[in-house]
Amino acid sequence: MTSTPSATRPFRAADLGTLVMLAWSGEAPDGTDMPYLLAYPLGDSAAGPEAATAAVAALLENNGLPVGGDLVDGTARPSLPVTLLVQSGQAVLNLAPLNAQCPAPEEWLAAVGERGYAYLVFTTRPWPGAQPGRPVTPEALKEFAGAEETLTAAAHVVLPARSLRG
Repeated sequence: MTSTPSATRPFRAADLGTLVMLAWSGEAPDGTDMPYLLAYPLGDSAAGPEAATAAVAALLENNGLPVGGDLVDGTARPSLPVTLLVQSGQAVLNLAPLNAQCPAPEEWLAAVGERGYAYLVFTTRPWPGAQPGRPVTPEALKEFAGAEETLTAAAHVVLPARSLRG
């Protein structure tokens, strides 16, 4: 049996279902706050959670973000086709062919303002329990975002934060 390499597999937006993004900050090893972004599918596409996982994997790979691979340092790769815009209290993630945004808490905005970048964990692992518009407890976030299954099924990216200047 042969398989098609995932890099040549087309991204099917319909298979993605709902994509959610959360912004939060937490203490980093250097003792200051780190701004984090977590992006994940709910697994609610008509084709099921497996299709959502495959769609996120194709999306990430098509944008040069390896799943389960090394940390991608976007601050050292200006040509990376993934960007983070911070504007009007929102974190906006741009990667072809989609944009995702979420409200950012004040402490996240302060941390990203101080550091100039955010740490993105974009996982292929669905989290159906964390619906848009519903609060996520710190314990639930820690349990999902810190789980080995979530981290190994994710692309890890340091993204420079850009803003619009008027």
